[in-house]
Amino acid sequence: MGRNLNVVAAAMHAEGFQMGQSKLTSLIIGGLLATAVAGGAWSGELEFDFDTASFSNPTIVDNDYWPLSSLPSAVYFSEADDGCEVNEVVVSGATRSGFGPPYDDIEAIVVEDREWVDEECTGDTGDYVLVEATEDWFAQDDDGNVWYLGEDTTSWDDENDCLSTGGSWEAGEDGAQAGVVILGSPAVGESYQQEYYEGEAEDRAKVLRLDVPVSIEFGEFDGCMKTKEYTPLAPGEVEHKYYCRLSEGGFGLMLVEELKGKTRRVEYVGATLPGGLPDEFPTTDVCAE
Repeated sequence: MGRNLNVVAAAMHAEGFQMGQSKLTSLIIGGLLATAVAGGAWSGELEFDFDTASFSNPTIVDNDYWPLSSLPSAVYFSEADDGCEVNEVVVSGATRSGFGPPYDDIEAIVVEDREWVDEECTGDTGDYVLVEATEDWFAQDDDGNVWYLGEDTTSWDDENDCLSTGGSWEAGEDGAQAGVVILGSPAVGESYQQEYYEGEAEDRAKVLRLDVPVSIEFGEFDGCMKTKEYTPLAPGEVEHKYYCRLSEGGFGLMLVEELKGKTRRVEYVGATLPGGLPDEFPTTDVCAE
């Protein structure tokens, strides 16, 4: 663990983070989708036909690898040469409907995701800046697959000192199609499309392993799922994500390894956000189109 990470981790612990004593290793993610997307399926991709009738309780997301309904909040921390980052994911309890066809009869849960960055990695939460706030929409089908129906994103462009909504999309609107982020019954080697909005959101993933041990500062976990995620919109950028099952003591997404040159580790650190982080963006100005 680096010096700055130790400083911030200690501050987070003082603010209510329940950090474990284990050493860092690797872990996290697994998901899987499948829906026939514009342009056709690629080699090895699973395909699922979207059917509203297969969503009896779409707002109950209890997939063992990502039990959003059981875990209302999660906080992640990462440190790299370009700064330190804190990310908070909150299942707000709200729901969203009114998507475009064929998703117009589906109700989804709302998940809020906020990201703060301290470019200097001082370890002082007062030096962090809110850089992105996103509202994501998820629904689970009767086979346990967790579907992703889009996002409403606002991000701060510090170079131009303005706010942007680039990357936002909604299933059923402007050709956008829902994808599956976590399979109900994943198998090694299966690949899938997680979202599709041409030119904006085209994430894909592949299940690499289902038996990965994960050791992070928070604790140690067995039998975790590891996936590879990437997008043709950013060639060469790859993420390995590790999901640990709730039934085995995990909390869903526990670790992300961002493989862009030097590996950046994004680790689950607890359920409570440390105090002192700003609630608002540095500006209200909107970027010119």
